[in-house]
Parts: sequence; C-alpha cells; structure tokens
Amino acid sequence: MATSIELVGVVADHVRAVNSFDVDAIVGTFAEDAYVNDNHREIRGVEAIRRWVEKEMVDDSVTVEPVEVLDHHGDTIVRGRYDGTYDKTGLPDELVMSNYFSVREGKIISLVVIRNQPSPYDEAGA
Repeated sequence: MATSIELVGVVADHVRAVNSFDVDAIVGTFAEDAYVNDNHREIRGVEAIRRWVEKEMVDDSVTVEPVEVLDHHGDTIVRGRYDGTYDKTGLPDELVMSNYFSVREGKIISLVVIRNQPSPYDEAGA
C-alpha cells in the first residue's frame, strides 16, 4: 500500500521548476535517457523531453498544485491540480492528474501522467 509523504528531492525540484516555467530547470530533473508518457504518447530522451516541455508545458503556462503525494515502493505518485492556457475542451473544471515518477541516482528516469478515474475495485472506491 502506498504511504503519504512530503514532496522532496528531485520530484519537488521538478514541480517547482514546472510552476516557474523554467525549461532548463525542468529538463535538468530528467536523466539523459528518461522517458515521459503524457496523453498516451511516449517521449524518449532528454532532447525530446525538452521539446515537449517547451511546447506543452511552458508555452501553455502549465502549473501543478500537488494535492496528494504518495510513496509506492520507492516511486513517487503526485496527484495534482493542473491549470494553464492549454485547450480545456472536454476537461473538468478541476483537472486532477496522477504523475508517476521513477527516480534513480537523483534524476527522473520515467514520468507517466494520467487522468485517472475512480476505481470501483479498490478500498477507496468501495
């Protein structure tokens, strides 16, 4: 079972950099061979991640307000409220996304961003 934790280390640095619209600082949180899965797309390598950050994070003024931070066997799950100037057509007024971070040697090696739905199968959904 995941346990609640505070936002610390490179994940805290990442969220702070996103909210500051700092491309270099955001990209600096990733390992050279990291990947991001966002909107059902896998973005591989730090240069591709840089292009994604520039266009879809910084250009769209995306901010993330963490509402829950969990540790799951060493990986960090950050559920956060997203806002920005991106196209919000079809999205809820309050967009909460789950961010699954895997970190090794102080760098993010993978980040998966998903808009989850409540599960009727887990304890919280019962």
